[in-house]
Amino acid sequence: MASQSDIRERVTTEIIEALQRGCVPWRKPWSPAGNTGLPCNVVSQRHYSGVNRLLLACAAMKKGFQSQWWATYNQWRQRGLRVRQRPHDVEPGQWGSHIIFYQSRTITTKNKDGDEEERSFPFLKTFCVFNAEQCDGTEAFHAQTECDAPATPDFEPAEKVIAATGADFRIIAGDKACYYRPPLDYITMPMKAQFEKGIGGLAEWYSTALHEMSHWSESRLNWTGSYGVGELRAEMAACFMCAELQIPNHNPTDNHASYLDNWIKTISEDYRAIFRISSSASAAADFILSFSRKEQLQAVPA
Repeated sequence: MASQSDIRERVTTEIIEALQRGCVPWRKPWSPAGNTGLPCNVVSQRHYSGVNRLLLACAAMKKGFQSQWWATYNQWRQRGLRVRQRPHDVEPGQWGSHIIFYQSRTITTKNKDGDEEERSFPFLKTFCVFNAEQCDGTEAFHAQTECDAPATPDFEPAEKVIAATGADFRIIAGDKACYYRPPLDYITMPMKAQFEKGIGGLAEWYSTALHEMSHWSESRLNWTGSYGVGELRAEMAACFMCAELQIPNHNPTDNHASYLDNWIKTISEDYRAIFRISSSASAAADFILSFSRKEQLQAVPA
């Protein structure tokens, strides 16, 4: 059985390897196709959160999966479906994709005075899951290229998300107007017209706005950390929201290589960092989205 440090090291290594290949696992290319988007469990119908979003994104990019639906071997069996046998060209242990189950455990010990004390600590356990595209009879779960989804993204849901928070959002003129000012608790953004025209420019505007909203959530969720970690947290949270709101967010930044180097350095310095940052980013995204709607279950194909 893998130790807790081994699990953390393996997860961190997998994400760093993806970043070194130039793949950012928290960014999801926009697609109007059905059954695409954030990875989702086929039984609970809920999105995976925290580091599992990154792990499944890495697995999907590496193995070429487009479907958002995942489940364990037994969960697919509950649906009356079966995972295909490992192909001969796939090495043992590489057919499935591993996710992490986090649980808090409490133990009782005695201190030096002989009094009992309770101590809680995180416990990690790995599970193996399979994508719908690895199963027989799961065509209804595959990416639906022929669907009624619009050919261009709808930005109205993002407008509703921003408005519902009640955040002090100020639109001003100027090229360097994207920031959150903590002491006065307001966000400034330039006018949409100042961004590049077309869908790409609008997507960048909303992605940037959600990034600043992530900083706005820091004090409300009692988050503290360094500037660099805060930027990575906000980057992840904004990308999680973009994926859920169907906003394209896969375009690299102007200094993409520099950002990748900084992210790799932040994650590699501490094997626990990616767990903390991704968990906090998920919490930030869920907090911001909670103002506009209650959590809803996804529609699972029959």
